[in-house]
Amino acid sequence: MQSATEIRQSLRAARLFLQQDYERHAQPARLLRGHAKLVDEHLRAVWQLLVMPPNLTLVGVGGYGRSELYPKSDIDLLILLPEEPDPALQQHLQELVGLLWDIGLEVGHSIRTVAQCVEESVDITVQTNLLEARLIIGAPQLFEEMVSTLTLHLDHRAFYLAKQNEQQRRHARFIDADYNLEPNLKESPGGLRDLQTVLWISRACNLGDTWRELAKAGMITVPEARAIARHEALLQNLRIRLHYLAGRREDRLLFDYQTDLAKQMHITASGVRRASEHMMQRYYRTKQAVLQLNAVLLQNLHTHLFPEASAIHPLNARFITRDDLLEARDEALFESEPSAIMESFLLLEQHPHLSGFSAPTLRALWRARHKIDAAFRRDVHNRALFMAILRQPHGLTHALRRMNQNDILGRYLPAFGRIVGQMQHDLFHVYTVDEHILMVVRNLRRLTLAEHAHEYPLCNKLIKDFARVEVLYIAGLFHDIAKGRGGDHSILGCADAARFCKQHGLTQEDTELVVWLVEHHLTMSTTAQKQDLSDQDVIAAFAAKIKNDRYLVALYLLTVADIRGTSPKVWNAWKGKLLEDLFWATRRYMVDGKIADQIGEIRTRTLEILSLHAIDPEVHETLWAQLDPEYFLRHEPQEIAWHTRLLAHQVNSETAIVKTRLSPLGEGIQLMVYSPDQPYIFARICGFFERLNYNIMEAKIHTTQHGYALDSFLAMDAGNSTPAYRDVMNYIEYELSREIAPADEPSVPKSARISRQLKHFPIASEINITSDDKGNYLLSIIAGDRPGLLARIAHVLARHGIAIRSAKINTLGARAEDIFHIASAALIQPQTITALREELLRQIS
Repeated sequence: MQSATEIRQSLRAARLFLQQDYERHAQPARLLRGHAKLVDEHLRAVWQLLVMPPNLTLVGVGGYGRSELYPKSDIDLLILLPEEPDPALQQHLQELVGLLWDIGLEVGHSIRTVAQCVEESVDITVQTNLLEARLIIGAPQLFEEMVSTLTLHLDHRAFYLAKQNEQQRRHARFIDADYNLEPNLKESPGGLRDLQTVLWISRACNLGDTWRELAKAGMITVPEARAIARHEALLQNLRIRLHYLAGRREDRLLFDYQTDLAKQMHITASGVRRASEHMMQRYYRTKQAVLQLNAVLLQNLHTHLFPEASAIHPLNARFITRDDLLEARDEALFESEPSAIMESFLLLEQHPHLSGFSAPTLRALWRARHKIDAAFRRDVHNRALFMAILRQPHGLTHALRRMNQNDILGRYLPAFGRIVGQMQHDLFHVYTVDEHILMVVRNLRRLTLAEHAHEYPLCNKLIKDFARVEVLYIAGLFHDIAKGRGGDHSILGCADAARFCKQHGLTQEDTELVVWLVEHHLTMSTTAQKQDLSDQDVIAAFAAKIKNDRYLVALYLLTVADIRGTSPKVWNAWKGKLLEDLFWATRRYMVDGKIADQIGEIRTRTLEILSLHAIDPEVHETLWAQLDPEYFLRHEPQEIAWHTRLLAHQVNSETAIVKTRLSPLGEGIQLMVYSPDQPYIFARICGFFERLNYNIMEAKIHTTQHGYALDSFLAMDAGNSTPAYRDVMNYIEYELSREIAPADEPSVPKSARISRQLKHFPIASEINITSDDKGNYLLSIIAGDRPGLLARIAHVLARHGIAIRSAKINTLGARAEDIFHIASAALIQPQTITALREELLRQIS
């Protein structure tokens, strides 16, 4: 009999051999079974070493019970007793569990009698674990008693409903955007758990516990069984390799491992895409197929378990409704009449009470998708059906998502098919390209709905008055369709969009608009977030690109939908306000040849606001006499009125004045700093907010004619989705006024650790310093975002004697794109610009 030391050494050697064998052969099923088998052997050795009582039974449950044991997964055990243990037996059992851990087996265990197993099985998780029970060693009659007793208590229908509900709740839990970048192979929608759910239900119903047995039972076809086995093998392969790479149980495809996984799987980079991106595309396409097959199987199992007569109603010559599902009268319909594929999605839109396809129809769609070929795409009738889908007043988002999930959309639009499952490792797009595109169309659609009008009132009004709104949906479908091809995707996508419009009978006018929108879909966001909207030349240059008001409205709506479709964390009220300001300024310029924010109008409107506060009409004059015209151009009337009320009687204050208020945007804190000017004020303010974990979104820096800094900031909490801004406003005012009081040079902020995302997918730092014919200088910085970045930039600028006129701080996920309008007489010297650029690069790289 082996000693504990010998068992430990044997287990370690056997596991190492398994790993080496996997590295040579990469057969997931072989490793999972082999690992379970070697654990069986070592558990029996420990059981015998401790001379466990013969009337006890050691049972494997869960994944280990089904002989599917991943390298670093816990080993789920049930120690089955004939009766409650006495103190001596309890001590013996504790010794067993302790020894198992000592030899290197990470066990999760429970100790129960048969009666306790039945009692605990009211919990669906316990019931599922016990469903997969397997005898390891001990009294077989006790094990058989447990299995037969649990079988008698198993309600097949209740089990199905519980597992279906469990899956729905799990999918909802993993819908957060973060899981798109680093998905969980086991728990995420389309992961291994979805496959296991089907097999659990199948086993409970005595239909088998393999895909082949499900095919024999008529739940799926043999080709479907082979396909689902292939998808399962890919997920298993990824999870096994992930466990070995991490050296622990790790089921998330973290950035840390994606590159190494791709290398192990012999996936190579292409000219424009990383190897890890190719690997992730394989994963996303597998996920899509698993979701589709899971839906088919669950519906088939539901029909098997609930065979009650369905409510059937004829819909037309080719389709019926069965309960709330659409069903083809003939399962061969899509093969014989492929145009019915498009018709089926149109019918779902036209009949909102229908929740989807019946299982036979879903399977028939999947089998017939190969019918969507060049001839299908050329068919005038099919093109008309697709345009009808885009023009329906309801259900467009669901229709396009279903078409994508069933591999219909990518076959009908081959350019779309190429970007299905394509990840964008720019660290601010948290969806695959296809998912982002559908999200943009969904956002456009949402703008039309009355129940969401309060979210974006201007957008809702504009889109309701927009003729032929399908033009926007088509632009949304094609705006990013050329991602990953190399080159400018905005230009490359124009050809695809033009071809589609011509083939689908759009007018020349609408075709030109769609193509223009695809080419310029980034123009408005770039202008709003990076340029000075108080500069009439900026507005004029932007307006020169806009053909007419229809073009302006279309671009504004598409831009809002696009930014909101990149990530839930990218959009905020500040960006919304910038876009709206640019929209109104451009519309005014196109009508009147000037922008709305002229100095006279701003002064008049500010005085109107001040009058509402019962302030002496003359009180503003002392302060305004120190403010030059540029101040009025670059601040809004309500902001100027706020400054005036606070400073009118403290124009020559010897101490710093710091005041805060909730931002009128409805999000963030607006901050005013008024102080005798000094070089490092901006750097100190940046450092203060970064220590507070707040992002400065916008900064307006102004120096009065008598040498005071009058600076305005918009700051938002970076780490709290529901910040209590009122609670920190007094703290900010007090602490920041102390922070900016010293006039000496502050220490350089320390460089913080970069995030995991940036470590594995670094962003190349870019610095550009340009000037216009007015002598204005623009500093553009692109870098990987990290704590302290803005403070270090501000410190460098102050040390070089560079004055900041304004700043727009734009953080897109882990990517910082910051714009500074700067001024200094020294900037006319090329060597000054070179030295500034080099030092900035050292600080941000």
